[in-house]
Amino acid sequence: MSITLILIIITSGISYYAFNNYSLMDKLILNPYRVTQRNEYYRFITSGFIHADFGHLIFNMLSLWFVGESIERLFAMLFGPSGTFYYLFLYLVGIIVSDIPTFLKHRKNSQYNSLGASGGVSAILFAAILYAPLMEVALYFFIRMPGFIFGILFLGYSFYEARRGTSYVNHSAHLYGAIFGMVFMAVVYPSSVPMFFQQILGWLF
Repeated sequence: MSITLILIIITSGISYYAFNNYSLMDKLILNPYRVTQRNEYYRFITSGFIHADFGHLIFNMLSLWFVGESIERLFAMLFGPSGTFYYLFLYLVGIIVSDIPTFLKHRKNSQYNSLGASGGVSAILFAAILYAPLMEVALYFFIRMPGFIFGILFLGYSFYEARRGTSYVNHSAHLYGAIFGMVFMAVVYPSSVPMFFQQILGWLF
């Protein structure tokens, strides 16, 4: 069983259980104020395993499923047995790093909460886009486009929703998770950067 599938099963199970268990949701959700006052830093990780609703969960897990296994195989090819470590590091640290700006912004606001695997999923997705910007991405299964174009649209939507700030879904995590994913891929596989531009220029011209 792939690491991607294991992550999806664990995340889906915890999220589903938390939908009907407010006490569990409250213990796992990222509340920057509680992190600051009670040193509950574990919330940086646990908040990535719960979601606001089924739509939020399904979108994140489908995105992880479509791209995650490809990156998992790529890392196995590039790094051998250490590929699993690289993959888990990218996903889990992506969740943490993407929440840091939110934490700094809202650490004095006891009412602010956020949740979701968006940071980790975005890190995986944009690591894949940097490596293969022309990979086909299907939006809602039937709108197909190159990965780098999807990435631009995805980040634009995330920026807009982050500015609105009308839900517990941490849309800003999409932005910072994406940045982390691209930086991570550029560091561990530097050749991906010139390859990225070569592929896009070849597609354009």
